Amino acid sequence: MARRLDKKETAIVIERLREAFPDARAELDFSNPFELLIATILSAQCTDVRVNKVTKNLFNIAKKPEDYLKLGFLELSDIIHSCGFYQSKAKNILGACQMIIDDFDGEVPDTIEDLMKLPGVGKKTANVVASNAFGIPAIAVDTHVFRVSNRMGIAKATTVEKTEAQLQRMIPKNLWTLSHHLMIFQGRRVCKARRPLCAQCTVTDLCKYEQKELS
Repeated sequence: MARRLDKKETAIVIERLREAFPDARAELDFSNPFELLIATILSAQCTDVRVNKVTKNLFNIAKKPEDYLKLGFLELSDIIHSCGFYQSKAKNILGACQMIIDDFDGEVPDTIEDLMKLPGVGKKTANVVASNAFGIPAIAVDTHVFRVSNRMGIAKATTVEKTEAQLQRMIPKNLWTLSHHLMIFQGRRVCKARRPLCAQCTVTDLCKYEQKELS
């Protein structure tokens, strides 16, 4: 197994990615923490582009938790149908809305621990909401972050949890959220799942991926 990058090499990778993707940011459309929560729940196994198309309509209809409860399961399911797994997502969204009303005075909780109490909210979703809505440093490990960080050698782990822990040790805390976005941009645009564009990669000389295609 190829060795992992050290902290100095990792810092160089992050800096080069910053130069390559100066506009790296969350690509889900939202205007407040509640909208980001809903969009992130919908984004599970669905593209941000599709979610944004759905929420453009949804956020005009439902603006607060009570609005979703008034919509009910069937109408909400119909609106979010194209996001996939719409029944479980509708159930989780309604459950989260009810808990926000009952346990959090109608406001989205602003800690990772409390966010994870909401139905449908795991560590990744909690990290996304906490970091992007509340400015809490976090590295949400989605499929792109997992693939890119392990391919490059910033992490060498077989699980999301271990990958997150290794990234937190390798990257300064003030860069956690930005690094999350940078690796997503890298994963979507360059380090693609089936065939990474190694010849176009700005960090290929540091990357530890053993199946590089440089021509």
